[in-house]
Amino acid sequence: MTTFSQKPAEVVKKWIIVDAENVVLGRLASIVASRLRGKHKPTFTPHVDDGDNVIIINAGKVKLTGKKYSDKKYYWHTGYPGGIKERSARAILEGRFPERVVQKAIQRMMPGGPLSNKQLKNLRVYAGSEHPHEAQQAEVLDIAAMNPKNKRSA
Repeated sequence: MTTFSQKPAEVVKKWIIVDAENVVLGRLASIVASRLRGKHKPTFTPHVDDGDNVIIINAGKVKLTGKKYSDKKYYWHTGYPGGIKERSARAILEGRFPERVVQKAIQRMMPGGPLSNKQLKNLRVYAGSEHPHEAQQAEVLDIAAMNPKNKRSA
């Protein structure tokens, strides 16, 4: 028996829409990262972009467990000496681009490399409930209903 290897020309991509309202960030990110890679498909091949296109709405209403909302820090470096900067998750979620918390969580659950960069381009994250991808007729993936731990009310 030979090992199946998917060819890039044979890939069938679907569109999936996920509502992130009151969903725990880490659980959302792990499920979406798996969908972007295509690991949910029986035709998964590690070196081929086999994942689906994912639209995430209400990313600004995502929940963090424990004290992460106030204590979790996001770091970056400006490139200058002493140029390390930090911002809390609360500051980002209440700021101008709250969808960046979700994008970073998903990006950091993907393996590094050129293929992951290509797969991350299939991710679209929106802070509100509006999105410009109505024509794609995306299927709804209800992450909150998959497991009771995936949703937080408070």
